[in-house]
Amino acid sequence: MVDTDSSQERRSRVSRRRFVKAAGASGVAVGLAGCVSTGGGGDGGGNQETDTPIETGAPTEDITVQWAADSRAADNAEATKKALHDAGLPDNISVEIIAGSQVTNNRQNQYQQWLSGGREEPTLMMMDSGWMIPFIARDQLQNLSQSLPDEMVSTVEDNYFQASVQTAQSPDSGDLFGIPLFPDFPTMQYRKDLLREAGYGDSDFETWATESMSWEEFSKITKEALDANDAQYGYTFQANTYEGLSCCDFNEFMTSYGGAYFGSHDNLFGPIGDRPITVDEQPVIDSIKMVRTLINGEDDEHALDGITGNIAPEAVLQWTEEPSRKPFMNGDAIMHRNWPYSIIAAGAEDVYGEDLGVMPIPYGVEESEAEYEGTGGPVAALGGWHMALNPNSSQQHKRAAVEVMKAMMTEQFQLDIFGIMGWIPPRPELLEADQAQEVDVIGRYLPQLKVAGENAVPRPVTVVWPQQSSQIAKEVNAAYAGEKAPEQAMSDLKSSLEEIEQST
Repeated sequence: MVDTDSSQERRSRVSRRRFVKAAGASGVAVGLAGCVSTGGGGDGGGNQETDTPIETGAPTEDITVQWAADSRAADNAEATKKALHDAGLPDNISVEIIAGSQVTNNRQNQYQQWLSGGREEPTLMMMDSGWMIPFIARDQLQNLSQSLPDEMVSTVEDNYFQASVQTAQSPDSGDLFGIPLFPDFPTMQYRKDLLREAGYGDSDFETWATESMSWEEFSKITKEALDANDAQYGYTFQANTYEGLSCCDFNEFMTSYGGAYFGSHDNLFGPIGDRPITVDEQPVIDSIKMVRTLINGEDDEHALDGITGNIAPEAVLQWTEEPSRKPFMNGDAIMHRNWPYSIIAAGAEDVYGEDLGVMPIPYGVEESEAEYEGTGGPVAALGGWHMALNPNSSQQHKRAAVEVMKAMMTEQFQLDIFGIMGWIPPRPELLEADQAQEVDVIGRYLPQLKVAGENAVPRPVTVVWPQQSSQIAKEVNAAYAGEKAPEQAMSDLKSSLEEIEQST
């Protein structure tokens, strides 16, 4: 395939789009939530050119394509393979699904070993949107913009959630290196039955579903419900010193107040060493003060005016996804921030059923009040997974893999797999499809999920993000815990981030 000048220009425009449109959701297990990875790095490898065109047309001989996926895909292998063939995959092409670790950074390390060693199989790899860009930077993946037919690439660029697409593109060229399989993002989940005890009802729940509330209103409502019930906690979330804090919870708190790691979100993916570091600015400080107030109350020396306190336990400072979810599932919490897999679990008929409420994560300031593009208003951290192509595979296996990708890109497959595994389609319009709404439990919450998707924000993934992430989590946790004043923690963090940026 040879690109025309017009298609090259179009792709360049697409690569620079601001991602106001964003990602969908999924019912994926917590280890695959798209925000628990660290590590990466190392030199590229392999022995094939990554931008050579792939011959179009399906192979005629019987051939098997290996797909490195996760245990959930492997557990549902027969249904998944049937969905692929129902979506048009030729009968002579078989798919072998290889179960990978549920721990996303283990998968990252495995892929790094395979690609650095020039291993030809698996041909297809399911890659976390949170760490795909370093593989692109190391020139370890097939360049799909240069290798696939134009119509496949333009379908992704023009019709998929744009924030998700951005994490599958080269920050330098804008070329596409992965096809989004499903995006993922969090929401605020809550107990309608407990809020009814505080005087709220169905009209409130309907409004909250798609109209995000401020953190001030959220904290007030949660405290009222806490006082009206015997629940142990008002609000549970994740603030341990781990990747999930830097990529997700802190990212959401900070961005909702108009703060940012590197100013405008045009700088999320670089250029490293040539972008402003803005973590010491007042919106970021305010977001930390807000969290401290939620935990310690209005008497905290760094409390934020307007926030009602004492609704979150100090234990959040040690919690990741599952420890924070346990109190909510056990009936001990009113509000809970988590990924869509938690909706599926809590919304089951033998748990809360339709008494489970879901709403977008609250905001600190309106988008119109925020200085930086992409900040302010409701925010959801972007997760999700892409399909990438091993450049070391044989031409015949690549041809067969393209046919698998074509099937995965059909609306039929994306809706079928949503019903099979809860992988919400990567196209926004499919969230309104009748078939999607009929999916058990999570189909009830598609309007809420769409709002979250339209306000999703990626983590700033570059080759230096693993080092930066660990420093962010350390300083933010220390500020939340009261070990450092918010201003001091963010000043120290700015110095650390600058040192990492300049060391590359």
